[in-house]
Amino acid sequence: MTTHGDANALLSEIDGIGIDSDRGGYTRPVFSDAELELRDWFDAHATARGLSVEHDGNGIIWAWWDAPAPADRSEHRARSGAIVTGSHLDSVPGGGNFDGPLGVASALAAVDLLRDRGVTPVRPLAVAVFPEEEGSRFGLACLGSRLLSGAAASETVRALTDDTGRTYADVATAAGFDPTSIGPDPERLADIAAFVELHVEQGRGLVDLGQPVALAGAIIAHGRWHVRIDGRGDHAGATRMADRQDPVVVAAETVRALRAHTLIVDDARGTVGRIKVTPGGTNVIASAVDLWLDVRHRDDEAVRRIVSEVVAATGRVADAEGCAVTVTEQSFSPTVFFDPALRERMQGVLPHAPVLDTGAGHDAGVLAAVIPTGMLFVRNPTGSSHTPSETAEAADVTAGVEALADVLEHLLTR
Repeated sequence: MTTHGDANALLSEIDGIGIDSDRGGYTRPVFSDAELELRDWFDAHATARGLSVEHDGNGIIWAWWDAPAPADRSEHRARSGAIVTGSHLDSVPGGGNFDGPLGVASALAAVDLLRDRGVTPVRPLAVAVFPEEEGSRFGLACLGSRLLSGAAASETVRALTDDTGRTYADVATAAGFDPTSIGPDPERLADIAAFVELHVEQGRGLVDLGQPVALAGAIIAHGRWHVRIDGRGDHAGATRMADRQDPVVVAAETVRALRAHTLIVDDARGTVGRIKVTPGGTNVIASAVDLWLDVRHRDDEAVRRIVSEVVAATGRVADAEGCAVTVTEQSFSPTVFFDPALRERMQGVLPHAPVLDTGAGHDAGVLAAVIPTGMLFVRNPTGSSHTPSETAEAADVTAGVEALADVLEHLLTR
Protein backbone atom coordinates (compact mmCIF):
# COMPACT_ATOMS: atom_id res chain seq x y z
CA MET A 1 0.00 0.00 0.00
CA THR A 2 1.22 3.45 -0.94
CA THR A 3 2.83 6.37 0.85
CA HIS A 4 0.60 8.06 3.41
CA GLY A 5 -1.06 11.20 2.07
CA ASP A 6 0.54 11.10 -1.40
CA ALA A 7 -2.04 11.32 -4.20
CA ASN A 8 0.68 10.94 -6.83
CA ALA A 9 1.73 7.63 -5.32
CA LEU A 10 -1.89 6.51 -5.09
CA LEU A 11 -2.37 7.20 -8.79
CA SER A 12 0.81 5.31 -9.65
CA GLU A 13 -0.67 2.23 -7.94
CA ILE A 14 -3.48 2.03 -10.49
CA ASP A 15 -1.59 3.04 -13.64
CA GLY A 16 -1.49 -0.58 -14.78
CA ILE A 17 -5.22 -1.25 -14.42
CA GLY A 18 -7.38 -1.16 -17.55
CA ILE A 19 -4.62 -0.30 -20.04
CA ASP A 20 -6.04 -0.23 -23.57
CA SER A 21 -3.42 -1.65 -25.92
CA ASP A 22 -5.47 -0.75 -29.02
CA ARG A 23 -6.50 2.83 -28.26
CA GLY A 24 -3.79 3.78 -25.79
CA GLY A 25 -4.65 5.11 -22.36
CA TYR A 26 -7.24 3.36 -20.23
CA THR A 27 -10.61 1.74 -20.84
CA ARG A 28 -12.48 1.19 -17.56
CA PRO A 29 -16.23 0.95 -18.22
CA VAL A 30 -18.58 0.39 -15.29
CA PHE A 31 -18.83 -3.25 -14.11
CA SER A 32 -15.77 -4.23 -16.17
CA ASP A 33 -12.93 -6.18 -14.59
CA ALA A 34 -10.82 -3.01 -14.54
CA GLU A 35 -13.49 -0.88 -12.84
CA LEU A 36 -14.24 -3.60 -10.28
CA GLU A 37 -10.52 -3.88 -9.52
CA LEU A 38 -10.37 -0.14 -8.95
CA ARG A 39 -13.34 -0.34 -6.60
CA ASP A 40 -11.51 -3.02 -4.58
CA TRP A 41 -8.41 -0.80 -4.57
CA PHE A 42 -10.44 2.06 -3.11
CA ASP A 43 -12.11 -0.17 -0.51
CA ALA A 44 -8.70 -1.40 0.66
CA HIS A 45 -7.31 2.13 1.05
CA ALA A 46 -10.41 3.42 2.79
CA THR A 47 -10.42 0.48 5.20
CA ALA A 48 -6.71 0.91 5.90
CA ARG A 49 -7.48 4.48 6.96
CA GLY A 50 -10.14 3.30 9.39
CA LEU A 51 -12.97 4.67 7.27
CA SER A 52 -16.32 2.90 7.42
CA VAL A 53 -16.99 1.59 3.90
CA GLU A 54 -20.55 1.28 2.63
CA HIS A 55 -21.83 0.23 -0.82
CA ASP A 56 -25.33 1.57 -1.45
CA GLY A 57 -28.02 0.20 -3.76
CA ASN A 58 -26.90 2.43 -6.63
CA GLY A 59 -23.36 1.07 -6.59
CA ILE A 60 -21.97 4.23 -4.99
CA ILE A 61 -19.20 3.65 -2.45
CA TRP A 62 -19.24 5.78 0.71
CA ALA A 63 -16.19 5.77 3.00
CA TRP A 64 -17.11 7.56 6.23
CA TRP A 65 -14.93 9.45 8.67
CA ASP A 66 -17.47 10.17 11.39
CA ALA A 67 -17.33 13.15 13.69
CA PRO A 68 -17.00 12.37 17.41
CA ALA A 69 -20.43 11.74 18.90
CA PRO A 70 -21.50 14.01 21.79
CA ALA A 71 -21.89 12.27 25.12
CA ASP A 72 -25.67 12.63 25.03
CA ARG A 73 -26.03 11.17 21.55
CA SER A 74 -27.17 7.58 21.10
CA GLU A 75 -24.76 4.92 19.93
CA HIS A 76 -26.13 5.33 16.43
CA ARG A 77 -24.07 8.26 15.17
CA ALA A 78 -26.23 10.60 13.13
CA ARG A 79 -24.68 11.71 9.85
CA SER A 80 -26.75 14.86 9.47
CA GLY A 81 -24.87 17.73 7.90
CA ALA A 82 -22.14 15.54 6.40
CA ILE A 83 -19.54 16.88 3.97
CA VAL A 84 -18.85 14.66 0.95
CA THR A 85 -15.96 14.67 -1.49
CA GLY A 86 -14.79 12.24 -4.16
CA SER A 87 -15.31 11.51 -7.85
CA HIS A 88 -15.42 8.43 -10.12
CA LEU A 89 -13.14 5.59 -11.28
CA ASP A 90 -14.66 4.61 -14.65
CA SER A 91 -13.28 6.03 -17.89
CA VAL A 92 -14.12 6.70 -21.49
CA PRO A 93 -12.58 4.30 -24.03
CA GLY A 94 -8.87 5.12 -24.24
CA GLY A 95 -9.05 7.83 -21.56
CA GLY A 96 -6.39 9.17 -19.23
CA ASN A 97 -5.50 8.18 -15.66
CA PHE A 98 -6.59 11.47 -14.08
CA ASP A 99 -10.20 12.01 -15.18
CA GLY A 100 -12.01 10.70 -12.09
CA PRO A 101 -9.23 8.87 -10.23
CA LEU A 102 -7.48 12.17 -9.42
CA GLY A 103 -10.50 13.25 -7.37
CA VAL A 104 -10.68 9.92 -5.57
CA ALA A 105 -6.94 9.73 -4.80
CA SER A 106 -6.89 13.39 -3.72
CA ALA A 107 -9.82 12.80 -1.37
CA LEU A 108 -8.00 9.94 0.36
CA ALA A 109 -4.82 12.02 0.58
CA ALA A 110 -6.81 14.97 1.95
CA VAL A 111 -8.14 12.76 4.76
CA ASP A 112 -4.54 11.88 5.62
CA LEU A 113 -3.55 15.53 5.58
CA LEU A 114 -6.46 16.59 7.80
CA ARG A 115 -5.51 13.96 10.34
CA ASP A 116 -1.86 15.03 10.20
CA ARG A 117 -3.02 18.56 10.98
CA GLY A 118 -4.92 17.28 14.01
CA VAL A 119 -8.25 18.49 12.65
CA THR A 120 -11.22 17.46 14.79
CA PRO A 121 -14.37 17.52 12.63
CA VAL A 122 -17.67 18.54 14.13
CA ARG A 123 -19.54 16.81 11.31
CA PRO A 124 -18.90 13.59 9.34
CA LEU A 125 -16.92 13.38 6.11
CA ALA A 126 -17.52 10.83 3.36
CA VAL A 127 -15.30 10.04 0.40
CA ALA A 128 -17.68 8.92 -2.37
CA VAL A 129 -17.01 6.98 -5.57
CA PHE A 130 -19.76 7.29 -8.20
CA PRO A 131 -20.21 4.62 -10.90
CA GLU A 132 -20.68 5.21 -14.66
CA GLU A 133 -19.91 8.93 -14.55
CA GLU A 134 -18.72 8.86 -18.15
CA GLY A 135 -21.74 6.99 -19.51
CA SER A 136 -19.36 5.06 -21.76
CA ARG A 137 -21.11 1.72 -21.29
CA PHE A 138 -24.83 2.48 -21.04
CA GLY A 139 -24.98 5.90 -22.71
CA LEU A 140 -26.19 7.87 -19.68
CA ALA A 141 -23.53 10.03 -18.06
CA CYS A 142 -23.40 10.45 -14.27
CA LEU A 143 -25.60 7.40 -13.89
CA GLY A 144 -24.91 6.84 -10.18
CA SER A 145 -25.63 10.42 -9.16
CA ARG A 146 -28.70 10.54 -11.42
CA LEU A 147 -30.11 7.46 -9.71
CA LEU A 148 -29.28 8.83 -6.25
CA SER A 149 -30.99 12.15 -6.95
CA GLY A 150 -33.96 10.73 -8.84
CA ALA A 151 -32.90 12.35 -12.13
CA ALA A 152 -32.94 8.92 -13.81
CA ALA A 153 -35.83 6.48 -13.48
CA SER A 154 -34.89 3.06 -12.12
CA GLU A 155 -36.94 1.12 -14.65
CA THR A 156 -35.36 3.06 -17.51
CA VAL A 157 -31.85 2.42 -16.24
CA ARG A 158 -32.43 -1.31 -15.77
CA ALA A 159 -33.40 -1.55 -19.44
CA LEU A 160 -30.39 0.38 -20.81
CA THR A 161 -28.14 -1.72 -23.04
CA ASP A 162 -24.43 -1.71 -23.81
CA ASP A 163 -22.80 -2.29 -27.20
CA THR A 164 -23.26 -6.04 -26.89
CA GLY A 165 -27.00 -5.70 -26.24
CA ARG A 166 -26.74 -6.69 -22.57
CA THR A 167 -29.00 -4.72 -20.25
CA TYR A 168 -27.83 -2.81 -17.20
CA ALA A 169 -29.79 -5.29 -15.09
CA ASP A 170 -27.99 -8.27 -16.62
CA VAL A 171 -24.52 -6.74 -16.43
CA ALA A 172 -25.02 -5.51 -12.86
CA THR A 173 -26.23 -8.92 -11.73
CA ALA A 174 -23.25 -10.65 -13.32
CA ALA A 175 -20.93 -8.23 -11.50
CA GLY A 176 -22.54 -8.98 -8.14
CA PHE A 177 -24.86 -5.96 -7.86
CA ASP A 178 -28.61 -6.04 -7.28
CA PRO A 179 -30.31 -4.02 -10.04
CA THR A 180 -33.62 -4.04 -8.16
CA SER A 181 -32.11 -1.86 -5.43
CA ILE A 182 -31.31 1.17 -7.59
CA GLY A 183 -33.25 4.38 -7.18
CA PRO A 184 -33.51 7.75 -5.41
CA ASP A 185 -32.29 8.07 -1.84
CA PRO A 186 -33.78 11.30 -0.43
CA GLU A 187 -32.92 10.39 3.17
CA ARG A 188 -29.23 10.12 2.36
CA LEU A 189 -29.27 13.38 0.45
CA ALA A 190 -31.04 15.12 3.34
CA ASP A 191 -28.07 14.24 5.55
CA ILE A 192 -25.49 15.87 3.23
CA ALA A 193 -24.62 19.53 3.79
CA ALA A 194 -22.29 19.90 0.81
CA PHE A 195 -20.45 17.95 -1.90
CA VAL A 196 -17.07 19.19 -3.16
CA GLU A 197 -15.57 17.37 -6.14
CA LEU A 198 -11.95 17.77 -7.22
CA HIS A 199 -11.23 17.05 -10.89
CA VAL A 200 -8.44 17.48 -13.38
CA GLU A 201 -9.22 20.47 -15.59
CA GLN A 202 -10.54 19.51 -19.01
CA GLY A 203 -9.29 22.53 -20.89
CA ARG A 204 -6.57 25.19 -20.85
CA GLY A 205 -8.00 27.77 -18.46
CA LEU A 206 -5.43 27.22 -15.71
CA VAL A 207 -2.56 26.82 -18.15
CA ASP A 208 -3.36 30.20 -19.68
CA LEU A 209 -3.75 31.80 -16.23
CA GLY A 210 -0.61 30.23 -14.79
CA GLN A 211 -2.49 28.90 -11.77
CA PRO A 212 -2.46 25.35 -10.31
CA VAL A 213 -6.02 25.24 -8.89
CA ALA A 214 -9.36 26.85 -9.76
CA LEU A 215 -12.92 26.92 -8.45
CA ALA A 216 -15.86 26.01 -10.68
CA GLY A 217 -18.38 28.61 -11.70
CA ALA A 218 -20.76 26.68 -13.94
CA ILE A 219 -21.08 23.59 -16.12
CA ILE A 220 -22.41 24.53 -19.54
CA ALA A 221 -25.49 22.73 -20.91
CA HIS A 222 -24.77 19.30 -22.35
CA GLY A 223 -26.92 16.89 -24.33
CA ARG A 224 -26.50 13.54 -26.07
CA TRP A 225 -28.63 12.31 -28.96
CA HIS A 226 -28.69 8.93 -30.72
CA VAL A 227 -29.33 9.18 -34.47
CA ARG A 228 -30.43 5.99 -36.24
CA ILE A 229 -30.44 6.02 -40.05
CA ASP A 230 -32.01 3.04 -41.85
CA GLY A 231 -31.32 2.44 -45.51
CA ARG A 232 -31.06 -0.62 -47.75
CA GLY A 233 -28.05 -2.90 -47.71
CA ASP A 234 -26.74 -4.07 -51.06
CA HIS A 235 -23.69 -5.04 -53.12
CA ALA A 236 -21.09 -2.32 -53.52
CA GLY A 237 -20.20 -3.39 -57.05
CA ALA A 238 -23.55 -4.50 -58.42
CA THR A 239 -25.73 -1.60 -57.28
CA ARG A 240 -25.78 1.56 -59.40
CA MET A 241 -25.29 4.84 -57.57
CA ALA A 242 -28.74 6.07 -58.59
CA ASP A 243 -30.38 2.96 -57.13
CA ARG A 244 -28.87 3.22 -53.66
CA GLN A 245 -30.44 4.03 -50.31
CA ASP A 246 -27.18 4.55 -48.47
CA PRO A 247 -27.41 5.57 -44.80
CA VAL A 248 -23.69 6.43 -44.73
CA VAL A 249 -24.39 9.29 -47.14
CA VAL A 250 -26.98 10.62 -44.73
CA ALA A 251 -24.65 10.14 -41.77
CA ALA A 252 -21.99 12.18 -43.56
CA GLU A 253 -24.45 15.06 -43.84
CA THR A 254 -25.22 14.77 -40.12
CA VAL A 255 -21.54 15.18 -39.27
CA ARG A 256 -21.13 18.07 -41.73
CA ALA A 257 -24.26 19.84 -40.50
CA LEU A 258 -23.27 19.50 -36.85
CA ARG A 259 -19.92 21.12 -37.50
CA ALA A 260 -21.42 23.90 -39.61
CA HIS A 261 -24.22 24.80 -37.19
CA THR A 262 -21.95 24.63 -34.15
CA LEU A 263 -19.27 26.86 -35.65
CA ILE A 264 -21.69 29.75 -36.12
CA VAL A 265 -22.66 29.79 -32.42
CA ASP A 266 -19.97 31.43 -30.31
CA ASP A 267 -18.32 28.99 -27.87
CA ALA A 268 -20.64 26.08 -28.76
CA ARG A 269 -19.21 22.56 -28.99
CA GLY A 270 -20.57 19.78 -31.21
CA THR A 271 -19.08 16.32 -31.58
CA VAL A 272 -19.75 13.02 -33.29
CA GLY A 273 -17.30 10.70 -31.58
CA ARG A 274 -19.02 7.39 -32.19
CA ILE A 275 -20.39 5.87 -35.41
CA LYS A 276 -21.58 2.30 -35.95
CA VAL A 277 -22.10 1.07 -39.50
CA THR A 278 -24.12 -2.11 -40.08
CA PRO A 279 -23.02 -4.60 -41.33
CA GLY A 280 -19.62 -2.92 -41.67
CA GLY A 281 -18.21 -4.64 -44.76
CA THR A 282 -15.85 -2.82 -47.12
CA ASN A 283 -17.69 -4.07 -50.20
CA VAL A 284 -21.19 -3.76 -48.73
CA ILE A 285 -23.58 -0.83 -48.89
CA ALA A 286 -24.67 -0.33 -45.29
CA SER A 287 -28.18 -1.13 -44.18
CA ALA A 288 -28.03 1.15 -41.15
CA VAL A 289 -25.87 3.68 -39.35
CA ASP A 290 -26.02 4.64 -35.69
CA LEU A 291 -24.24 7.77 -34.54
CA TRP A 292 -24.29 9.91 -31.44
CA LEU A 293 -24.32 13.71 -31.15
CA ASP A 294 -22.74 15.50 -28.20
CA VAL A 295 -23.67 19.21 -28.10
CA ARG A 296 -22.77 21.79 -25.44
CA HIS A 297 -23.23 25.52 -24.81
CA ARG A 298 -23.87 27.82 -21.86
CA ASP A 299 -27.32 28.65 -23.28
CA ASP A 300 -29.67 25.65 -23.01
CA GLU A 301 -31.76 26.85 -25.95
CA ALA A 302 -28.69 27.23 -28.16
CA VAL A 303 -27.95 23.53 -27.66
CA ARG A 304 -31.46 22.51 -28.66
CA ARG A 305 -31.46 24.90 -31.63
CA ILE A 306 -28.23 23.40 -32.97
CA VAL A 307 -29.61 19.87 -32.66
CA SER A 308 -32.89 20.88 -34.31
CA GLU A 309 -31.02 22.36 -37.28
CA VAL A 310 -28.82 19.29 -37.61
CA VAL A 311 -31.83 16.96 -37.50
CA ALA A 312 -33.58 19.04 -40.17
CA ALA A 313 -30.54 18.90 -42.46
CA THR A 314 -30.25 15.16 -41.88
CA GLY A 315 -33.91 14.69 -42.71
CA ARG A 316 -33.62 16.53 -46.03
CA VAL A 317 -30.78 14.32 -47.22
CA ALA A 318 -32.48 11.20 -45.87
CA ASP A 319 -35.61 11.98 -47.89
CA ALA A 320 -33.54 12.42 -51.04
CA GLU A 321 -31.64 9.18 -50.38
CA GLY A 322 -34.72 7.15 -49.46
CA CYS A 323 -33.63 6.53 -45.88
CA ALA A 324 -35.48 6.79 -42.57
CA VAL A 325 -34.13 8.71 -39.55
CA THR A 326 -34.95 8.26 -35.87
CA VAL A 327 -33.50 10.66 -33.28
CA THR A 328 -33.61 9.85 -29.57
CA GLU A 329 -32.52 12.20 -26.80
CA GLN A 330 -30.45 10.11 -24.40
CA SER A 331 -29.70 12.83 -21.88
CA PHE A 332 -29.85 16.56 -21.42
CA SER A 333 -28.30 18.53 -18.59
CA PRO A 334 -29.07 22.26 -18.51
CA THR A 335 -26.41 24.75 -17.51
CA VAL A 336 -25.53 24.23 -13.85
CA PHE A 337 -24.49 27.16 -11.66
CA PHE A 338 -22.76 25.88 -8.56
CA ASP A 339 -24.05 26.95 -5.17
CA PRO A 340 -22.96 30.60 -4.74
CA ALA A 341 -22.86 30.49 -0.93
CA LEU A 342 -20.63 27.41 -0.95
CA ARG A 343 -18.39 28.92 -3.61
CA GLU A 344 -18.10 32.10 -1.53
CA ARG A 345 -16.92 30.02 1.42
CA MET A 346 -14.44 28.18 -0.82
CA GLN A 347 -13.17 31.50 -2.18
CA GLY A 348 -12.62 32.69 1.37
CA VAL A 349 -10.36 29.70 1.91
CA LEU A 350 -8.68 29.94 -1.52
CA PRO A 351 -8.70 33.68 -2.31
CA HIS A 352 -6.19 33.41 -5.17
CA ALA A 353 -7.96 30.63 -7.05
CA PRO A 354 -9.68 31.83 -10.25
CA VAL A 355 -13.27 30.83 -11.04
CA LEU A 356 -13.70 28.90 -14.30
CA ASP A 357 -16.66 27.46 -16.14
CA THR A 358 -16.34 24.00 -17.69
CA GLY A 359 -17.78 22.26 -20.71
CA ALA A 360 -17.49 18.83 -19.08
CA GLY A 361 -20.24 17.16 -17.10
CA HIS A 362 -19.68 15.93 -13.54
CA ASP A 363 -21.55 14.21 -10.72
CA ALA A 364 -21.33 17.50 -8.83
CA GLY A 365 -23.38 19.08 -11.61
CA VAL A 366 -26.15 16.50 -11.28
CA LEU A 367 -26.20 16.71 -7.49
CA ALA A 368 -26.33 20.53 -7.62
CA ALA A 369 -30.08 20.24 -8.19
CA VAL A 370 -30.61 18.67 -4.76
CA ILE A 371 -27.69 19.65 -2.48
CA PRO A 372 -25.08 22.46 -2.37
CA THR A 373 -22.13 21.46 -4.55
CA GLY A 374 -18.82 22.96 -5.59
CA MET A 375 -15.75 21.90 -7.56
CA LEU A 376 -12.00 22.36 -7.64
CA PHE A 377 -9.99 21.98 -10.85
CA VAL A 378 -6.31 20.99 -11.01
CA ARG A 379 -4.17 22.28 -13.88
CA ASN A 380 -3.73 20.01 -16.89
CA PRO A 381 -0.67 21.20 -18.85
CA THR A 382 -1.82 19.67 -22.14
CA GLY A 383 -5.37 20.96 -21.79
CA SER A 384 -6.48 17.60 -23.21
CA SER A 385 -8.88 15.15 -21.61
CA HIS A 386 -10.60 11.90 -22.61
CA THR A 387 -7.26 11.00 -24.19
CA PRO A 388 -3.97 9.47 -23.04
CA SER A 389 -2.33 12.91 -23.24
CA GLU A 390 -4.37 14.11 -20.26
CA THR A 391 -2.05 14.71 -17.31
CA ALA A 392 -1.23 16.78 -14.24
CA GLU A 393 2.15 17.68 -12.81
CA ALA A 394 3.05 16.11 -9.46
CA ALA A 395 3.38 19.53 -7.82
CA ASP A 396 -0.07 20.55 -9.04
CA VAL A 397 -1.60 17.30 -7.78
CA THR A 398 -0.12 18.07 -4.37
CA ALA A 399 -1.42 21.64 -4.56
CA GLY A 400 -4.87 20.25 -5.34
CA VAL A 401 -4.78 17.97 -2.30
CA GLU A 402 -3.78 20.87 -0.08
CA ALA A 403 -6.54 23.08 -1.51
CA LEU A 404 -9.11 20.33 -1.03
CA ALA A 405 -7.95 19.72 2.54
CA ASP A 406 -8.16 23.47 3.28
CA VAL A 407 -11.74 23.61 1.99
CA LEU A 408 -12.77 20.45 3.82
CA GLU A 409 -11.22 21.65 7.07
CA HIS A 410 -13.26 24.84 6.84
CA LEU A 411 -16.48 22.96 6.13
CA LEU A 412 -15.90 20.23 8.71
CA THR A 413 -15.09 22.49 11.63
CA ARG A 414 -17.83 25.11 11.34
